[in-house]
Amino acid sequence: MGKTKILLVEDDSAINKLISDYMTAHGFEVTSFMDAPEALDHVQMRGLPHIALVDLGLPTMHGFELSNRLKSMADVPIIFITAYSDTETVVQGLKKYAEDFIVKPFEMRELEARVQVVLARMPSLDYASEPIIRIDDGLNIDFAHNRIVVNGKPYGLTPTESILLHVLLRNAGRVVENRMLIARVWPSEEVYEDTLRVHMHRLRRKLEADSHHPHYIRTERGIGYMFTVRPPEGIAFEGEEAMVED
Repeated sequence: MGKTKILLVEDDSAINKLISDYMTAHGFEVTSFMDAPEALDHVQMRGLPHIALVDLGLPTMHGFELSNRLKSMADVPIIFITAYSDTETVVQGLKKYAEDFIVKPFEMRELEARVQVVLARMPSLDYASEPIIRIDDGLNIDFAHNRIVVNGKPYGLTPTESILLHVLLRNAGRVVENRMLIARVWPSEEVYEDTLRVHMHRLRRKLEADSHHPHYIRTERGIGYMFTVRPPEGIAFEGEEAMVED
């Protein structure tokens, strides 16, 4: 497994360098930018980071907007690094976008600890930090451009479909409960399982040759969904024979 990739977007050059140098010295692969457009261009060319550290007071795009753009691609975990400490900003940021919020000034050891705690909550997705993720001969995924290619045919994904697919892929081989999917895809909205089912059906229509007999996304009735990357011959994921539905 390669190094954990951090996307750092901080417009204060001294803080940017301090964070980048410290986290690099502690085993992370850090790509840093002073503003949002360059960071977004990098993600579209190089693929998703494992985690993003985002300042709110950026020159041309507020940190919330950058986070919204990242979240429209996939379920990228975000920690805000900012001088803002008012309750409304913190609450809004945590509800909509971020896993954590650290207020300047702070110690580097505290930042590293917060990064480690967030990453510990997220299943490893090392291969999905590549620009184009090859699942098998029939499926490639490009999260940064909200796109899949199924048997050579491209399909655009909505932001909701991209996030759903990303969460499922990050948990490949494990059932993701409906409540967790809803919490990750719609963190600040009141959404019910019927809505999840509709979006999952639309995703399957693009992803599956036969959405009624899915190959990639299986349903655990009444529990949730599982992304089943085809295992080697003779090996089956737990629950391989589970009944499926739309």
